Amino acid sequence: MEDNYKMVAKTLHGFEDLLEEELKKLGAMDIRKGTRNVTFRGDKGFMYKANLCLRTAIKILKPIQYFKIENEKDLYDRVYNMNWDKYLTHEQTFAIDATVASEQFTHSQYIALKTKDAIADKFRNTQGKRPNVDIKFPTLRIHVHIQNNDCSISLDSSGGSLHKRGYKTATNIAPINEVLAAGLVMMSGWDGQSDLLDPMCGSGTIAIEAAMIACNIPANINRKEFGFEKWGDWDVDLYEKIEESSLRKIREFHHNIYGYDKAPSAVQKAKDNVRNANLSDYIQISQQNFFETKKQGDEKLHILFNPPYGERLHIDMEEFYADIGDTLKQGYANTNAWFITSNMEALKHVGLRPSRKIKVFNGKLESRLVKYEMYAGSKKAKHQNQDNDQDQSNDQDQTKED
Repeated sequence: MEDNYKMVAKTLHGFEDLLEEELKKLGAMDIRKGTRNVTFRGDKGFMYKANLCLRTAIKILKPIQYFKIENEKDLYDRVYNMNWDKYLTHEQTFAIDATVASEQFTHSQYIALKTKDAIADKFRNTQGKRPNVDIKFPTLRIHVHIQNNDCSISLDSSGGSLHKRGYKTATNIAPINEVLAAGLVMMSGWDGQSDLLDPMCGSGTIAIEAAMIACNIPANINRKEFGFEKWGDWDVDLYEKIEESSLRKIREFHHNIYGYDKAPSAVQKAKDNVRNANLSDYIQISQQNFFETKKQGDEKLHILFNPPYGERLHIDMEEFYADIGDTLKQGYANTNAWFITSNMEALKHVGLRPSRKIKVFNGKLESRLVKYEMYAGSKKAKHQNQDNDQDQSNDQDQTKED
């Protein structure tokens, strides 16, 4: 039987709980949550399955060496003394990624350079030839992680980041990362038991990730390749078995997913991406301005979107966010509406009180995933408006007193 070993799944800040839950459902062992990562144990087949199926993982690393270091020379010596013949030949290529969280070691690029030198020198001194570095398409991607004086050397089984699902040929001006989109769908509690609308869908990422979740389609089924496919122990038969087993778990989805965007170029890109993901049966993309729409029918609806933050798109934020609130109030009763924004100031202009606010990061931008519950008959909206009016009159009274 294949040996089990420790692996590290890296994720986005705040997504650790989601990833831990995903790993439990997949059948990982000895799961431990860290900061922006979850460690677990499994065999080679499970490593393949984790790369194929996890929605909130960015990379799956396989640690091969741990040691303590005091300085860069220590790092060089310890890496030099590792048995690199097990993983690489001089005819192949490699690349180094490094992350450091240490007072002693502060420059990740320098750490990557020292690691590269140690590996290249070892091959040159023992075999007379050395493997070349290839940043884009290496045979082996090696990850160095230094925390204080603890160093771990891992093989990157994913290759490129797992947010690159393989269905996107086209993106719009401010695309949302696929891992972030999947995590937001999961955080919003959507379970595929109602229609879902992304009213500002851009290149269609949220709609596509939602459809894959609803149908239980493996997250990375459309990827061209993973890092482990270039490893010496690559087992294509085992991978195909795992892929077949995962595809057998796909389920039917009996509702609809809609994407609106007012920009014709975004609509075309979203349609292309939906088609690439083989999800045209489940997702309908149309050119519409959300502010001129109303909910169709009385059925429950789940809304999730990523409106502009004003970071890259220049619009009147106050007016824009007020329009979001008005549109939800007037046209979308019996709806749970969620959206992510990093513009905390603009959020005040929605004119509704969120029932939930979850801190998340979009890239480096600290953001909030907010939820508004729009009740049928707008009873709640009425209360919220009264509350807001009361708040405003209190603010005015306060101003007068000042």
